[in-house]
Amino acid sequence: MNDEQFMRRALELAARTEDEVPVGAVVVLDGKVVGAGWNRPLATHDPTSHAEIEAIRAAGKATGNYRLTGATLYVTLEPCTMCVGAIFIARIARVVYGAADPKAGAADLFMSRHNFHAKVQGGILAEECGAVLKQFFAARR
Repeated sequence: MNDEQFMRRALELAARTEDEVPVGAVVVLDGKVVGAGWNRPLATHDPTSHAEIEAIRAAGKATGNYRLTGATLYVTLEPCTMCVGAIFIARIARVVYGAADPKAGAADLFMSRHNFHAKVQGGILAEECGAVLKQFFAARR
């Protein structure tokens, strides 16, 4: 599978959200999805239940290790500061996101002076990822 195919899987997960911002994420290791998640902070009463965190938690359980060295995280929206921190701690090697988040996105932190650096690529299926978010917010207005 390629980046677009994994991002399409993340988009499918974003569709699972109910009354939550529609964001989906998958963690891929050795060409296989080992973790998947979607935004659930309202459903779980947990502000940390972002799609990325849910996918990282699932991947950790599946692999038996919180270190996901060599993994790629695909997420439909640019990660926030909290999620970037979790990505660093998990040692995810690469992050691929769809739509940019000009208000809360923190992809610039991947370029900071931490002892670990993940490669980051934005814009994969950006229009489709952005359209899902625009539809959600338009319906709420």
